Amino acid sequence: MSTSTLFAMDLLAISLLAFGLYFPRHRRKDLIVAYLGVNVGVLAVANALASTEASTGLGLGLFGVLSIIRLRSAELDQTEVAYFFASLSLGLLGGIAVSPAWLTPVCMAVIVGVVFVADHPRLFATYRRQTMVLDRAFTDELTLITHLETLLNASVHQVTVRKVDMIRDTTTVEVRYQLPSLSNLDGSHDALPSTAEFQR
Repeated sequence: MSTSTLFAMDLLAISLLAFGLYFPRHRRKDLIVAYLGVNVGVLAVANALASTEASTGLGLGLFGVLSIIRLRSAELDQTEVAYFFASLSLGLLGGIAVSPAWLTPVCMAVIVGVVFVADHPRLFATYRRQTMVLDRAFTDELTLITHLETLLNASVHQVTVRKVDMIRDTTTVEVRYQLPSLSNLDGSHDALPSTAEFQR
């Protein structure tokens, strides 16, 4: 497969990932620039390394160092990390010719497809996670869970107490919970915002 064809497939795949999936769901312009920059940069470097005496191990090590630097430079949630590595992987696939030729487009399609499904707003749409500061110092876990379920009108699956301040009478918790079925709220699927809207 020619280099120009590989480049075209990569640009198509990263465009679908960034503009078709990530931005409509998460609305962060700064990460669009990061994903495109990482993808094209990796594509160019991978192609250059593939045509020289440099080993593949050296190239992969370089990408690992670059990814660590990028991930340490700003706070990203796990979903954004997944998009980041998907962008990097697409660049690698587009920059290095593999055999058989059909393997590259299939791998690219699998990466984009997996991200599409895993980050779909309707997948586990009623599940939420958030950090809360409660105006009461809870020392009993069952009482805390009962209070959270009443407060959130949801089923609490996990609670991690981050801090109990007996002086200020507050409790900081990370709670993972499930809202009632969307279809049970006002009889409509539109009763709650989508996962993407909730995260904004």
